[in-house]
Order: sequence, then C-alpha cells, then structure tokens
Amino acid sequence: MSEDRHWQPAGNPWVVAWVVTLAVFMEILDTTIVNVALPHIAGTVSASYDESTWVLTSYLVANGIVLPISAFLGRVFGRKQYFLLCIGMFTVCSFLCGISTELWQIILFRVLQGFFGGGLQPVQQSVLLDYFKPADRGKAFGLSSIAIIVAPVLGPTLGGWITDNYSWRWVFLINIPIGILTMVAIYQLLEDPPWERRVKGRKLSIDYTGIGLIALGLGCLQVMLDRGEDDDWFSSNFIRLFTVLAAVGIVGAIYWLLYTKKPVVDLRCLKDRNFAVSSLLMAGMAMILYGSSVAIPQLAQQELGYTATLSGLVMSPGAILIVLSIPLVIKLMPIVQTRWLVAFGFSLLAIAFIYSSRLVPNVDYITLVLMRSAQSIGLGFLFVPLTTVAYITLAPKLNADASALFTMFRNVAGSIGISLSTAAITERSQVHSAYLVENMTPLNEQFQQALSNGAAAVRNFSLQIGDPVQIATGKLYQQMIIQSRIMSYIDVFSVCALVAFILIPFCLLLSPVKGEGSVGVH
Repeated sequence: MSEDRHWQPAGNPWVVAWVVTLAVFMEILDTTIVNVALPHIAGTVSASYDESTWVLTSYLVANGIVLPISAFLGRVFGRKQYFLLCIGMFTVCSFLCGISTELWQIILFRVLQGFFGGGLQPVQQSVLLDYFKPADRGKAFGLSSIAIIVAPVLGPTLGGWITDNYSWRWVFLINIPIGILTMVAIYQLLEDPPWERRVKGRKLSIDYTGIGLIALGLGCLQVMLDRGEDDDWFSSNFIRLFTVLAAVGIVGAIYWLLYTKKPVVDLRCLKDRNFAVSSLLMAGMAMILYGSSVAIPQLAQQELGYTATLSGLVMSPGAILIVLSIPLVIKLMPIVQTRWLVAFGFSLLAIAFIYSSRLVPNVDYITLVLMRSAQSIGLGFLFVPLTTVAYITLAPKLNADASALFTMFRNVAGSIGISLSTAAITERSQVHSAYLVENMTPLNEQFQQALSNGAAAVRNFSLQIGDPVQIATGKLYQQMIIQSRIMSYIDVFSVCALVAFILIPFCLLLSPVKGEGSVGVH
C-alpha cells in the first residue's frame, strides 16, 4: 500500500533507537549481573548454592519460551502497548525480586521477569527495522550491538561491585529508575507503523498447539543446558527426561509451524537465503561469544585467584574495543561487500583464539587482557553486518517474526555455548589429568628428580611440619591439576578457533550486497 511505502515516524528515529536500546541493555544486563550474587542470595534465604542456581535457570527458561512468540504477542496487544507492558512488568518484577525474603519468591518473580524481558529484544529489533531505511540500518544496529555485546560482559563486573559494596538486592532494584525512565519515553515517542495498526485491529486466532510445543521444546532445552553440568549430564534421569521432552517439543513445533494455516510464528522467513545464512552465522558467533565469555572469568577466578571485580576488568577492555570498532565497520559497510566483512570478522576471531591457545599457568593480567581484547576485535566485524544483511531481501511484513527468530537463534546458541564450554573445561581437565598422572611414577626419572628437589626445598627452606617427600608429592600433584585445567581451557579456545574457521565458507552464501543494500559486484 502507498501509505506503507511513504510512512515516516513523527519522532526522531535516533531518539527512539536510544530509548528502546536502553530497555534492551537493562534486560540483557540482568541475564548476567545476578551470577556473582548467587552465593549472597543463597546465604540470605538459607538455601544451598545449587538451589540458588534456579534463580538463573528460571529466568533463561521463561526468556527462551517467549522469544519466538513475541511477534505474535506484539500483534495481539499492539507493538507499542506490548513493549510498554514488557518494560513495566519487568520493572515491577525487578522490585519484587529485590524485596523477596524466600527463594521460591525470587524464582517465581524471576520467571515473570524473564517472560516479560524476553519480548524486549525482538520488538526493539523490529522497531529499528521499521524506523530506519536500509541505508541507515547499519548505524542503528551498531547502536543495538553495543547493548547486546557489552551488557553480558559488564554484568558480572557491575554485579560483583554492587554486591561487594551494597547488597545483592540492589542488583535487582537498580532496574527500577531505568525502567520508569524508558516507560515514560516509550509512551511519548514510539508509534506503530500502519501495517502494525491494521494487524492490531483484527481478531487473531491463537495457535495454542504451536505455543505449547515451543514452550515445551525451548523450556526443556534451557533447563537441560543450564542444569546439565551440575547433574552430570546424561547420567542423570532428570537431564535425560528433559532432553527427550526438548526434542519432542522442538521437532513437533517445526512440523506444526510449517504445516498449520495460521502459525504463532512464521517460519517462511527461513526461505530467504540471506536471513537463513545470517541466522546460522549469528548462532555460531553467539556460541563463541558466550562460551568464551564464561571461560575467561572462570579461568581468572578459579585458576588465577582473581576477584569478581578484577576478572570483570579483564573483560572490559575487550568490550571497549568492540564499541570503538563498530563505527569503523559502519563506515566500511557501504564500501565493502557485507559478506567479506563477516568473513574477515570470523578470520580475526579464529586467529585470536589460536593466539589464546598459547595460555600458560602463570599467565599475567596484561596477557589475559590482550587475549580477550584480540577475541573482541573480530566480534565488532560480525554483529552489525550480520544483523543488517539478514533483513536486506526479506519482505517487510515478515520483519517482526524474523526479529523474534533471529533473537531466539542467538540466545539459544549462546546458552549452548555456555553449557558446552563449562562441560568441556570439566571433562577435558579430567582427561588431561589421567594422561599427566601416568608420568608421576617412581619409574619416571624426571618426576623422581623433581620430587627429590622438592623434598630438599621443604627440608631446607620450609617451616611445614610432616614428611618432606609427602609434602613435595602433594605440591607436584597440585601443579599437575593446575596444568590439566589450563590445558582444558586451551582445548576450549582451540575449538572456538575451529568453529570460526568452519563458518568462514558459509559467509560466501550471503548475497554480494553492501551495507546500504546496493549490489557490490566490484
């Protein structure tokens, strides 16, 4: 319709972009800011640490379920009203989490917080798509990428600082002023385009089967991924049950959504090659990003003895580099084909993880910062180009469903990356220990020499009481454990490099377009 083609928002698009991105930043920050506060929460409500981890799991489950159906909910309520509802209820639930006195209360309000928070990212992305012409979308998604990439990195650092200096309750209560501010701004500034207003006026049929299958599949998948490492994966009947339920739900949902007449989310978006390939590449990037974002702080705190705040400072320079690289990428996008920028980003990522695999047990702070910074540079060349090219050839009417699916792929892949990274560190350290301990026998000359030198050092220079040989043996065993753990991190970084290399050829499947949508054949 001509009204659709000539529609222009009344407000300044950049002001709207800043406001909706602030809301998304607040929501993404909440997925990681709570991590370091879990021991404090467990102590306050008299629960074990294992029980307190449901504070994280409950949020991720609700968040994962609502992501793919957020476009449908936006059509039911109207996009502006749905966005306001999500921000308002997210803020209320943050307040309720902050004043809770029992663990079940926190978990209940975290479920609600995750449910309403999950609608913010897809709606924000569809707002940017509608408010900006293709030529300006790269800049808009550059702003969005700062929230999506920097917030998970900033979360643990900010959470640690707040918890150490104030109380874990302020991890939740800090959302209240931000939530109120964004609600007022959204109410004043945001407007629905004509095609959204037309849909809102219709009576929509509710696809209960599709919603149920999505909730079953993604909900059980998130529980399996988040609890798998704690419950020893498939040796646990609980994890096996949730794996089967996740498979039934996901396979059933795909079949149902493809063949039903009015699905809750339109999978026809995936027929568009640019969108399908971009979703695959974004999922791969998310696995690497979130997997490494967990591995580095874990390495710093558990192996090197860093505090939560100091381990966060290891990550911060990388986040700053991402912010600084995004303007450069935006300037390159109208000049260089998007697929070459994406391929370059994955190449940088692969090289950075090869560099990171040179990790040693006595790695210093500066080297660790350089490793993380090197990993971060490539990310700046991936998020904005991928998000831009995903929608270049997609029909505008599919923008809302596509945004929901695109965000879902990124978040689910990120959860998979975190789970695989955590599991690999545990499993591979056990494997390396088994191989290294074979050398700790009386038949190994080098071990015997190290043992005798250690025992002599204990006798001559130590005040420790006990058998010097046993003390030296214990110290050598501790060194073996540390080395096996470091080798497991090297394995994780090596796999990240391999995944980045594997994804490079897929970049060539993207259309030869530049950032503003023009064909870049030269």
